[in-house]
Amino acid sequence: MQAVATREERTALAEHRQRAVRLSSGEILAELVTAYATMGRLNADRSNAVLVVHGYTTGPSMLDPGSNAAEGSWSGLVGPGRAIDTNRWFVICPNMLGSSYGSTGPASIDPRTGKPYGISFPRIDVGDIVDAQRSMIDSMGIERLAAVVGPSLGAMQAFMWGTRYPGRVARVVAAVGAPHHPALLDSVKVLEQLAGDPGWHDGRYYEHPGSMIPCLTKMRLATLERYGIDAELASKFPEAAARRKEIERLAAEWANEFDPASLYVLARAVEGFDVRGDLARMTAPLLYVLSRTDAGFPPSLARDLAPAFDQAKLRWSYVELDSEKGHLASGADSQLWADSLARFMEA
Repeated sequence: MQAVATREERTALAEHRQRAVRLSSGEILAELVTAYATMGRLNADRSNAVLVVHGYTTGPSMLDPGSNAAEGSWSGLVGPGRAIDTNRWFVICPNMLGSSYGSTGPASIDPRTGKPYGISFPRIDVGDIVDAQRSMIDSMGIERLAAVVGPSLGAMQAFMWGTRYPGRVARVVAAVGAPHHPALLDSVKVLEQLAGDPGWHDGRYYEHPGSMIPCLTKMRLATLERYGIDAELASKFPEAAARRKEIERLAAEWANEFDPASLYVLARAVEGFDVRGDLARMTAPLLYVLSRTDAGFPPSLARDLAPAFDQAKLRWSYVELDSEKGHLASGADSQLWADSLARFMEA
């Protein structure tokens, strides 16, 4: 697809607030804030809304060119003249519950103590994340989403939307993800790594600003390398030393923004996630996208899941990205599937 000359920017973050929300764990959040950005305009009958949901360590900035997103910037897919054309579609990109970019999470103040929740943040699951998004779109008067689209943990949210609220979703797009818990997210190991750092201070890291930045930088470096950042930056930084410097810069930038306990809370949130048994509830067609070089969500998943998709009588199509960029491919090599996405959005 050819992009138009101008690029539309996402809006500044807005907020949707809920009071006294009961979570799947039975715990109550006194207040649940969902921060979100939008692109495009909602039409008169509110039928053109597309929910774009992000991955584990990202936020609405995934829509920005050059975004420091572990799944790659999706600016090549979302915007005027793009596959999700904001001249037609009204895009809503919420920060998920438990994250660090405006929505309620471990960095939020616990009204019982007057201090950040930190590691004591209530246990949540993917259903809680999706329910918070449902409340947000309810407040906008949106009865049915034209699509729910997302990479990685965003793909899990898309599958949850399709199975939990089948009458409210017209299309599901799941990229570099799966309808069940990925082995690469282990909350016990995440917590062990965090708690083993001297900057953790027995979970009171928020009383020591910046104490966890070195640990988070190291963790981010490992994640970016595993996800394929070296291949992504090779053309822009052909020299290995310059490329390494840029990777370290990206890791440090993220480490200064992300709350460490969010890593644990969100890893824990997906541990029980598995909607394979609910796929027959999904009435929306599915576009499933994986990357040839993604170690966490390899193409073998499509072969393994095909019988379950077929048994559930899903209308599904599959795109395998012939990319060297691993888990980053859905955004970093967006041109490999932009046309498929555009056709799916028109169907």
